[in-house]
Amino acid sequence: MKPSHQIRTLFDENQIARRNQEMAQAIVAASSPDLLVVAVLKGSFMFAADLIRALHRVDAAPQVEFIHLSSYGTGTVSSGQVTVLRDIESEVVGRDVLLVDDILESGRTLSFAKDLLMARGARRVLVAVLLEKKSRRAVQIEADFVGFTCPDMFVVGYGMDVAHSFRQLPFVGVVAHGAAEPDLFDDRTR
Repeated sequence: MKPSHQIRTLFDENQIARRNQEMAQAIVAASSPDLLVVAVLKGSFMFAADLIRALHRVDAAPQVEFIHLSSYGTGTVSSGQVTVLRDIESEVVGRDVLLVDDILESGRTLSFAKDLLMARGARRVLVAVLLEKKSRRAVQIEADFVGFTCPDMFVVGYGMDVAHSFRQLPFVGVVAHGAAEPDLFDDRTR
């Protein structure tokens, strides 16, 4: 990204840390001790890491796995078709599974992942997301645990990106860009 881009903070580090701790307590209260956390890559990596550490602080000891799903290909607009790029290795039969993702927008990716894990025999699949945009929903799915309701804006930071930039930011922000630049930030739906 061009250095001219400015990032406006939407949710800061302290807000995120507080919310992660609250969500961890709610997750422990709602799930079994044999919990398997499945983080959806790539965008959830920071959220998943912090949420897993928050779970540890409330005496949970979940197993952790990663699934890499894509519905974008090389674009910024979802194709609507979800592909498994990397699958989990753990057995899910009879277990509570917590899917962790950065943002719930269209719902296609999380719906696909939830259906996949249920078809493999999970006892229950719960969904935790850092951000939720209800106005973008294309399929019927609800998150069990939501960090923040997000305005209908393109967000970056805390693991989320545009063209692999801004993932490193420790907060969730909105990209402000010049009027002469193409608007890559408003079309993407997850």
